[in-house]
Amino acid sequence: MARYRDSVCKLCRREGVKLFLKGERCFTDKCAYERRGYAPGEHGRRRRMKESDYGHQLREKQKARRMYGVGERQFRGFFFKAERQKGVTGEALFQLLERRLDNIVYRMAFAPSRASARQLVRHRHFAVNDRIVDIPSYILRAGDTVKVLNKSRELSVILNALETRGRGAAPSWLDVDPKGMTGRLVHIPEREEMQIPVQDSLIVELYSK
Repeated sequence: MARYRDSVCKLCRREGVKLFLKGERCFTDKCAYERRGYAPGEHGRRRRMKESDYGHQLREKQKARRMYGVGERQFRGFFFKAERQKGVTGEALFQLLERRLDNIVYRMAFAPSRASARQLVRHRHFAVNDRIVDIPSYILRAGDTVKVLNKSRELSVILNALETRGRGAAPSWLDVDPKGMTGRLVHIPEREEMQIPVQDSLIVELYSK
């Protein structure tokens, strides 16, 4: 998968919403979106022209893709997988994205950002159901448990994330034990539980053309 190497703060500014791509920095006055809440580039300060329906749909898709840190081909694959499932396609799409291991690690406050969580998973610092998993896109099922391996429990990145992000309540669909550095996916989240600032119906319209 192609790796984005430019400033991730530009992505938040381009989408016009905080995507929380830099962890703790996003909650401070150093956040680039707070200091420059307009689109990047030479013409970023200019008033935006009214977007077409296609443009609006594309922005919502890009917002979701960048938030979860997945490539275009991978995101499209998740969409078609969600489309084959029963129920509402948009909800099924975000249920798949939320159940990715890197996202679960981030939601459990074991990492400051999804990018950091992805790297920690690749470096084999986590186990799912007592089995080491190093695939960030691994999809968890209801009842699966995630734990930080014993050898990784003194890593500063994990300890700092628990100290800063662990103060807030975990999502209702996760059960987290910060002291034990373990967590469990209690149930597959409903759409209203995920609280994602993206209109999934527009993404469905985009891919249905």
